[in-house]
Amino acid sequence: MSKQFDMTLFLSGVLTGSNSTQQRHLRQARIMQMAIKQRWCNDSPWTWRAKHVDWYFRVKLKEHSASTRYYYRLTTLLICKRMNNYKLLR
Repeated sequence: MSKQFDMTLFLSGVLTGSNSTQQRHLRQARIMQMAIKQRWCNDSPWTWRAKHVDWYFRVKLKEHSASTRYYYRLTTLLICKRMNNYKLLR
């Protein structure tokens, strides 16, 4: 049995701003993580590819407002910053 990937620990080095902003990023990152894990069986952002993030934005956020997609894009930027990998964003 493997442990679940800890998104809080993963993002702790790059989170800035107020506590509510940090909590929003963590909540959104966990939601993305759960959706990608269910669809692609990739628990860790280290195994994500651009197609996984693209799928999340095209399918899961399709019905959401532009402002919601913007905030998820900011969360994705934090994940990319933590990994030093901006290839996830196209």
